[in-house]
Amino acid sequence: MSPSFFEIVQLTNGDYALRRIDDDSAPLVKISFSAEAREMMEDRDMSVAKAMIAAGIEAVGNVAHDIDWEDDELDAPDAQPSYTLH
Repeated sequence: MSPSFFEIVQLTNGDYALRRIDDDSAPLVKISFSAEAREMMEDRDMSVAKAMIAAGIEAVGNVAHDIDWEDDELDAPDAQPSYTLH
């Protein structure tokens, strides 16, 4: 299997997305900022989106080896939305 390359792009609606360069399907990650957040960032929203995506990739790398995927399937809670405030 050939290696995948990724890019961060700004979508037509202003959101940012991480996607495979050679794949036009849905992005792997999308980041949306409110108008208020964009105003506070003073045109640094692309830099913030890049930092958020990089932090997410690093976090996945750090915890991926600790996850027992088979046990997680058995312990899956009902499909109710959950929210995390950072």
